[in-house]
Amino acid sequence: MSKILVIDDEKAIRSVVKEILEAEKFSIDECSNGAEALEKIQKEKYDVLLCDIKMPKLNGEELFQKIIALNYPTAFIVMSAHGDIDTAVNFMKAGAFDYLQKPFGIDKLITVCRNALNRNKNIQKNKASNKPVSNINTPEIIGESEAIRKLLSVIDKVALTDAKVLVTGPNGSGKELVARRIHDLSYRASAPFVEVNCAAIPSELIESELFGHEKGSFTGAVAQKKGKFEQANNGTLFLDEIGDMSLSAQAKVLRALQENKIQRVGSEKDIEVNVRLIAATNKNLKEEIKKQTFREDLYHRLNVIHIPIPSLNERKEDIPLLVDYFSEQMSDCYKVNKKHFDQKIIEYLKSIDYTGNVRQLKNLMERVYVLYEGENVSIQELELYCYE
Repeated sequence: MSKILVIDDEKAIRSVVKEILEAEKFSIDECSNGAEALEKIQKEKYDVLLCDIKMPKLNGEELFQKIIALNYPTAFIVMSAHGDIDTAVNFMKAGAFDYLQKPFGIDKLITVCRNALNRNKNIQKNKASNKPVSNINTPEIIGESEAIRKLLSVIDKVALTDAKVLVTGPNGSGKELVARRIHDLSYRASAPFVEVNCAAIPSELIESELFGHEKGSFTGAVAQKKGKFEQANNGTLFLDEIGDMSLSAQAKVLRALQENKIQRVGSEKDIEVNVRLIAATNKNLKEEIKKQTFREDLYHRLNVIHIPIPSLNERKEDIPLLVDYFSEQMSDCYKVNKKHFDQKIIEYLKSIDYTGNVRQLKNLMERVYVLYEGENVSIQELELYCYE
């Protein structure tokens, strides 16, 4: 039987939570402060800790730090009042599983606890299989700059968890590469990686694309269709350009993340899904929230781990490596000898303003291989191909 420890200085809340969860056949212990909880977890193994942020003696934040230091394997769920939402989100960024905003409903409490226990089972299953993740198809993120080293370090840590990730950065900077690398290094690597470009799908079709539809649910729905959430079950769903998603679709994505359930368009039947969600955007979502074009509650759900990708202009020391990498690619692709770029060419390439980022440099290299017949490229020739 799964064991849950409820930590709150208000006896009434502890009693209600205990009654609800015991009815769901969970084993429940309770305590009134973090110091008491610390004593209990040193003697018992709890699958989930439900912890209030503000308590006497040892508050939620202090207890969480001690649990991290002890490397105690549990799902930590924060309970917070409305004014503490930012603090609760910071807990999640530091590794907490989820948060519950008081007052929370019965269904919400049960769903969050079940999701935490399912996450624990998946982690244990992955450890028990003892199968190393294959890196053969892991996308390469090229660079040795400090910015890229930090980026790779974060990816390696995040990949081992089920934490939701928000990847931000300008167009052409490699947001999809980051998402694919996280998936390929995770325990979900053998399951599907499903990508959705939210900006490329008309707003009237996005819900059908994400959640599927039943036959006859709208004009043109000639057969039942599974949506991307179902297709990505047990794997990773990558929502690219999520800042362009309609508010209606955002509401349904939020429900799917909260409850791990979806409904196809034209159906009222719940379908359980287990996906790891990674979202990406080139927009400032905080500004979109102010303009009321993006839901604040969805933003907090997605922004558990924020991975900003540096522009190419911010890491021009990586250009020599990128040039060599793309040169190898183009040589293989077009079956020609590898072209030579001397130091003057490299310095020239470093002087360019890359508004299109890595994609702009890759396009330039491809133009050189398609249009230039010689092997030793000159600056004069290169200038002819330097357009965006």
